[in-house]
Amino acid sequence: MPQNFVGFCASVGGMVLKMSKKLRDDNLDFLFEAVLQLESVEECANFLEDLCTIQELKSISQRLNVAKLLSANHNYNYIVDKTGASTATISRVNRSLNYGKDGYKVVFERLRENGLLELEEHD
Repeated sequence: MPQNFVGFCASVGGMVLKMSKKLRDDNLDFLFEAVLQLESVEECANFLEDLCTIQELKSISQRLNVAKLLSANHNYNYIVDKTGASTATISRVNRSLNYGKDGYKVVFERLRENGLLELEEHD
């Protein structure tokens, strides 16, 4: 069982406690607990493929990639060219990075700690 995935799931579980009460419900709690049961990237991929449409998975992965590029200080034009994301999506992700619950930050720190992410800083 890769420690990086377990660490990620633990961070997701911790973030559940901080989520806005109007967003929290038993269905979301069950989803988060289900994700915490996964023990490998393959299990995660299989679960998400069953749970989400291809478009939903592409949108989620695109937002994660946008967050990675914003964290590396790339500008919007570069990110649009690299990811195909709209400027509205980039702006929403940027707002989450700056004013959100630090979910992206936790995930990126864990990925770096486990050698799975190197951010190429852009000035």
